[in-house]
Amino acid sequence: MKRLLLFTILLFWVTACAPASTPFIPTPAPAGRSSPVVMDTATPAPTLIPTETLIPPAPTATSSPTPTLTLTPIPLGGSGEILFTSNRGTEYSDLYLLNTATSQVIRLTHGDSITFPGPFSPDGSQIVFTGFGLVHSYIGVMAADGSHVVALTDGKTTDDAFPAWSPDGKQIAFTSRRDGNNEIYVMATDGSHPKRLTDNPRDDFAPAWSPDGKQIAFVSDRDNTAGIYSIYLMNADGSGVKRLTHTKGIDYTPSWSPDGSLIAFSSRQPGASDIYVIRPDGSGLTNLTHSKSDNWSPAWSPDGQLIAFQTNRDGNWEIYVMNANGSNPHNLTNNPADDQMPYWRPAPPR
Repeated sequence: MKRLLLFTILLFWVTACAPASTPFIPTPAPAGRSSPVVMDTATPAPTLIPTETLIPPAPTATSSPTPTLTLTPIPLGGSGEILFTSNRGTEYSDLYLLNTATSQVIRLTHGDSITFPGPFSPDGSQIVFTGFGLVHSYIGVMAADGSHVVALTDGKTTDDAFPAWSPDGKQIAFTSRRDGNNEIYVMATDGSHPKRLTDNPRDDFAPAWSPDGKQIAFVSDRDNTAGIYSIYLMNADGSGVKRLTHTKGIDYTPSWSPDGSLIAFSSRQPGASDIYVIRPDGSGLTNLTHSKSDNWSPAWSPDGQLIAFQTNRDGNWEIYVMNANGSNPHNLTNNPADDQMPYWRPAPPR
């Protein structure tokens, strides 16, 4: 039986009237703690998990002898570290950090409920995430090594999820049901001063900031049958909402390229889900994966050369990486567990 996509649990509060063809399966958050606040003193040390080493591409054959070279692993994508969620260590999903040069994996969280990743802070020092309490979900932040965990929203009376750090590091956009349905909010990085950006009776969720901080892409069914989602753009203050995608499928998980010239997203057309890219003006729609399996959650590398994503083409969910044009896809995680929702760590400042 096909394994349940953990990403659907993150979307559990999205309207239950979505058509059966969509992967949105409302699932109660697992019980596990009475409060979303996690004490720093209870945070275990990160666990180093050795895995297979990535094999560099073979050198091109030549007609003349060449000296023997020692191949040194080079970090992929200008950063070399990818955050993801996995159930490889427990019945719950925790956060892990993959070093693409060595294939070593560090376990960052040891929770008693599901934890989903959000992006790193622009300087790479912190991670924003979605956590689950007894009943509701909340937004939290932690250091990049998994320590100093702090809840930014209370998670006691409503559901908050899909956090996204602004490029200047001063705000976090997120989705909340505190006003009765899914709307996009922003707040300061300490959780203060929440402000609603969207106000629509339909679902607005999954915000993604443009690299210049002037626009936010998000997912909504406001112009469609309930549960049929498209990608939209709005100004960072919530004004100027416009529909970006008009595909025949259901579109999710927008992700801006580092230079702002393209937005990658997942689209469920008839059959499986594929990764597409589109320009912010709505032109240039291109399918990158053309797969019979499902492909989700695209994430651009810091240098814009690669896209990480999750796929079940090997029978379970794995993190793959491909060139930005869709070529040369290969498996990074190679684990029998489900590895999902990749986010690249920003490249260190020079």
